Amino acid sequence: MTRMESQQISGLVEDVSTWNPSRDEPTKTFRYIDLSAIDQERKVIVGAQETKCADAPSRARQVVMKNDVLVSTVRPNLNGVAKVPADLDSATASTGFCVLRPRPSVLCSDYLFHWVQSSQFVAEMVKNSTGANYPAVSNKIVTASRLPYVPLPEQRRIAAILDQADALRAKRREALAQLDSLTQSIFIEMFGDPVTNPKGWPEVAFPDVVYFQEGPGVRKWQFRDSGIKLINVGNIVDGQLVLSRTSRHLDAKEVNQRYRHFLLDEGDLVVASSGVTWGKIAYVTSENLPLCLNTSVIRLRALTDSVSHEFIRTFVASAAFRGQISKLITGSAQPNFGPAHLKQVRMMLPPSALQKKFSEVIVAASRHRTKFEVSINKLDALFASLQHRAFRGEL
Repeated sequence: MTRMESQQISGLVEDVSTWNPSRDEPTKTFRYIDLSAIDQERKVIVGAQETKCADAPSRARQVVMKNDVLVSTVRPNLNGVAKVPADLDSATASTGFCVLRPRPSVLCSDYLFHWVQSSQFVAEMVKNSTGANYPAVSNKIVTASRLPYVPLPEQRRIAAILDQADALRAKRREALAQLDSLTQSIFIEMFGDPVTNPKGWPEVAFPDVVYFQEGPGVRKWQFRDSGIKLINVGNIVDGQLVLSRTSRHLDAKEVNQRYRHFLLDEGDLVVASSGVTWGKIAYVTSENLPLCLNTSVIRLRALTDSVSHEFIRTFVASAAFRGQISKLITGSAQPNFGPAHLKQVRMMLPPSALQKKFSEVIVAASRHRTKFEVSINKLDALFASLQHRAFRGEL
C-alpha cells in the first residue's frame, strides 16, 4: 500500500495566460473551446470551433496548452472535464473552465486528469457549488481542493493502470456504437432516409403522435440523500440509464404532493435536452423505478398505435431529428431545447405493419446490445472500484 498525503491543487499547477481576441488580433481567427465542446461521457473535446477574433465571445480568454486539464465550473455534477490534445495547443478556452496546468516537476497531467473524474472530486465540487438553477463553482474552489499526492513516478504508474482499464471500456463502447449504427442502417433500409423521405410516407407533426413532458426545475435545497431518485442528463449513457451516476433524491412525501405527475413509468423514453450530448435517449425499465423527471430531461410516449416506441427512439437518434432541432436550439455555452421546439418537429409515418416488422428486428438486435451493456456496466463498476483504490494508495 502506498502512503498518500493530500496537497492543494493550487500548489501543483501553473498560471495560465489570457488575451482578448477582438482587441488583440481583430483581423485573425482562433480555435475556441467553449463549454458545449466537451463530451461529458467520453471526457474529450469534440467541438472546438474556428472563430473570427472580431466575433469572439466575451468568455474567450484563456490560452491553453497541450496536456492542460479543463474542468467546467458550471453544473459540476455533470463532470465536464477534458485534457487538451496536441492539436489544440494554443487554442482559447472559455472562462467557464478552470484550466489546470500541472507543473511538470511535481504533477503528472494524466494523474490529475483521472483525479478530476473521480467520485471524490465530483462530490466535493457538488457540495461546494452555489446556485439553484445553474449550480457552479469558482476557480478558487477547484484549485483549493486537495488531491491524494504521491511522488511523480508513482503518479505515472497509477495513471498508466487507469489508462489501460479505461481503454478497455472505450473499446466496448465503440462496439456498442457500431450496433447503434446498425439500427440506423436498418431504419433507413426499411423506411428510407427520414431527411428526404424518398418513399413518400405521410408526414405528421411530432406532437400529433408523441406525448412529451419536460421535467420540473427542482431547486438545490430540495435535494435529499435518500428518497426518490431524480434523473439527470448524465444518467443517459450509451442508450441506457445508469442511475449510479447521481445521488440526488427528492423526499417521497414531497414527490407525492407536488411532483407525482413527473414520476416515470416502465417503457417511457427519456431524452437529454441540454448539453453537448443533447438528443441521447434511453428506455426506462422497471429496475429504474421509482424515478422522477428533472429539468433537462424530457419524457416521450407514443400517443397512438400508429407509431411504435422503437420507431420514435430511432427517429430521435436520426440526422433528421437532430437537423430540425439544431435549427431551433438555444444557448451556445449550454445548448437546450424543450417542448416548444418539439412542437415544430415533423416526421414521416410509415404503415404500422412495417413499423412492427422493424420493432421485431430491433428487439432481436437488442439482445446482443444487452450483452454489451451488461459487460460495460461490469467494466464501469470495476473501473470505479479501481479508481477508488488508486487514490487510496491501494494499487
